[in-house]
Amino acid sequence: MSSEDAPQDATGGPAGGRTVRVVLVDDHRMFRTGVQAEIGETGRTGVEVVGEAADVDQAVTVITATRPEVVLLDVHLPGGGGVEVLRRCAALSADAERPVRFLALSVSDAAEDVIGVIRGGARGYVTKTITGTDLVDAIFRVADGDAVFSPRLAGFVLDAFASTDAPPVDEDLDRLTQREREVLRLIARGYAYKEIAKQLFISVKTVESHVSAVLRKLQLSNRHELTRWAAARRLV
Repeated sequence: MSSEDAPQDATGGPAGGRTVRVVLVDDHRMFRTGVQAEIGETGRTGVEVVGEAADVDQAVTVITATRPEVVLLDVHLPGGGGVEVLRRCAALSADAERPVRFLALSVSDAAEDVIGVIRGGARGYVTKTITGTDLVDAIFRVADGDAVFSPRLAGFVLDAFASTDAPPVDEDLDRLTQREREVLRLIARGYAYKEIAKQLFISVKTVESHVSAVLRKLQLSNRHELTRWAAARRLV
């Protein structure tokens, strides 16, 4: 990343000496390390990484303790996903004096992921193909209250929320955490519990717990009813 990552003053530092405090939330340690190396030299970029987290519980704890201006939030996280972090930090986002703003940073560009976190309160959504320069710019813009999206996603998001054909809010689906939705889709596609566990890097017991939670929240009795429910909503 070049020295032009953030607006510069005559001394070569960020313009006005401004610093934006950031928390990184991603369950891949190597990715967090890479982002830290790319944007975390505060004197050069104006970004100060004040905390990291690998799952939902850690994220809520770190965000509450550090009160950053911006959280870089992965969509898929152990413990319920980025949407769950947004839900549990809603009061911090709504703070008029010191709002914590969220920028989704994910490998996924799936419609449900984008709309889910934006509906949950994120100020923007960029994919992990973003350059370090553009990520720093996005962080500053989100800190200022702007909405930021990767170019390909911007038009999609506008269309999704403006179109009369946009799917209505599904209150039943919104009850599920991100991980429960993942398990739901795989169950509906006919995957066995062991196959789901392997694909999601979780235990079979955890899969069983998620399935039980999904059935309870959707008031369904078995995986056959669950499959029909998912097919009716075109989730399979």
